[in-house]
Amino acid sequence: MHLIRPFAGLRPAPALAAAVAAPPYDVLSSEEARLRAAGRPWSFLHISRPEIDLPAGTDPHACAVYAKAAENLQRMLREGVLLRDARACYYVYRLVLGEHVQTGLAAVASVREYDRNRIRRHEHTRPDKEDDRVRQIEALRAQTGPVLLAYPPAAPVDAILNAVAGGRPDFDVTADDGVRHLLWPVGDTEAIERLTALFDAMPALYIADGHHRSAAASRVAAARRAADPHPSGEAAYEYFLAVAFAHHQMRILDYNRLVRDLHGNTPQRLLAGLAAAFEVEPSSGTVTPARQGEFGLYLRGQWHRLRIRPTLAQVSDPVERLDVSLLAEHVLRPLLGVADARTDQRIECVGGVRGLAELQRRVDSGEMAAAFCLYPTRMEDLMAVADAGRVMPPKSTWFEPKLADGLVSHVVE
Repeated sequence: MHLIRPFAGLRPAPALAAAVAAPPYDVLSSEEARLRAAGRPWSFLHISRPEIDLPAGTDPHACAVYAKAAENLQRMLREGVLLRDARACYYVYRLVLGEHVQTGLAAVASVREYDRNRIRRHEHTRPDKEDDRVRQIEALRAQTGPVLLAYPPAAPVDAILNAVAGGRPDFDVTADDGVRHLLWPVGDTEAIERLTALFDAMPALYIADGHHRSAAASRVAAARRAADPHPSGEAAYEYFLAVAFAHHQMRILDYNRLVRDLHGNTPQRLLAGLAAAFEVEPSSGTVTPARQGEFGLYLRGQWHRLRIRPTLAQVSDPVERLDVSLLAEHVLRPLLGVADARTDQRIECVGGVRGLAELQRRVDSGEMAAAFCLYPTRMEDLMAVADAGRVMPPKSTWFEPKLADGLVSHVVE
């Protein structure tokens, strides 16, 4: 059994790729998806967020929603909007956002290797979200949302992908958010065999985003395996849709925190409390942390730069040394009374794609009392946590740019 393998992708007709491509299903609310898909009958949102084609207020997890997804998929197949490749391929997938470029490989990854933790995770999953993805896979008999993977240093893989990307792509789509998505099929037998062997030689792959999708694929495979009188281990359901990028190409943005109140502190008392664990320096402008252990605090119209005291930063544990952990351990819990960032309604996490101006706006409006900006988590730290079999604190990473839904899907029937 291979770590990854090629597959016969389900893709838009080339002339319709731009009409089909959609944001990932989990970055839009139902109402945002409804607005985004208005006047776009072939948007993949009709498959990934099918409640938009049902009455407003429909529960996104109602049986009718999954049935509508299947109906919409069949409609796009009948109309020739989506076509399945005649043979198994790999696909080189390039993302471009401004000056940032990352080039990866769309493939299907082994469920069994995921179950064995060779495809490593760093997050807990929620049963309700897993259930949703299981029901969607079963309704569509396809996996439509790729899992974002990272692979360790592999210069020969990078060289092959870049060589393929030197040719003319089948798709070259620029999404509404300015991200450019390019796709090249790799059908050459020698290149396929070489890529398969190179990935087989890797010690591990790492899930960057898509923990619920991969967990759902594992559940679907287990159920189908149990019902299969002669499981071969090579059925389509034994693999899940993924796009793997070299870890050093991937871009993680800061994932910042807003706190609704100061837990009974005055601003002066909070600053005094911070001095026990941080060097606190007022700033005349916005503060963008320049290194690990450095934070920005926006409080009462003033930015401050916080630097963790060196003795507190000397932590060997791969989870406890993360900046999100240091902030929780020395600020959120002891000073602001936030015991669990996953459940406390007084804290909100905001992806760095929104910028520091968004943090400042929400504090200045009085909606929030304070904002903390963080240095982005490094891929090496994520991989260290996964290698140790641990999990990251909630909302530790914000990957940007994101993959599109609809440009390539995996049929599992």
